[in-house]
Amino acid sequence: MTWTEPATWYANLASFYAAAAAFITDPAGNVLLVKPTYRDHWVFPGGYVDEGEYPHDACAREVREELGVVAVVGDLLVVDWAPPAGQRPRAIISFTFDCQMNCAVDRFELPGQELEDAAFFSPEEAERHLPINVAPRVRSAINSRSSQSSIYLAGGIGNPPPRDGAPDYRTMPEAL
Repeated sequence: MTWTEPATWYANLASFYAAAAAFITDPAGNVLLVKPTYRDHWVFPGGYVDEGEYPHDACAREVREELGVVAVVGDLLVVDWAPPAGQRPRAIISFTFDCQMNCAVDRFELPGQELEDAAFFSPEEAERHLPINVAPRVRSAINSRSSQSSIYLAGGIGNPPPRDGAPDYRTMPEAL
């Protein structure tokens, strides 16, 4: 292996985007989603992580900016690695956190230029309102809460198969 200047080495590493989302439910287990003005579908409250910002801080900031309320950001429930798609040239890592807040939907202060609505949906309804590759995060977040263990998804798929002929590390290799 040849030694490479750190600046060059880091510049050649893969880069990706990061986003943070809040998984918020009401006492009946309904899931909070928001409807952006610039999308055809609903999303979890949240957004991109700013440079130098921790994902859990981004989650709290986004909830405050989008809903006008303070959320307590708890455990990491789901990490979802999504490959580049459409106009997004890089992969994105989405962190979904278990969040609590102490107010009803009618207390939200939605920024009209960004969000047109916020509502609680049953888990099944929430899955139908979300893009197909994001919908699995609902069940994964619910399961993560129950098991008290974070869940890893790749493109919305749990325990994803290897891509492009890569070895299958999901199984134990046979003894040599």
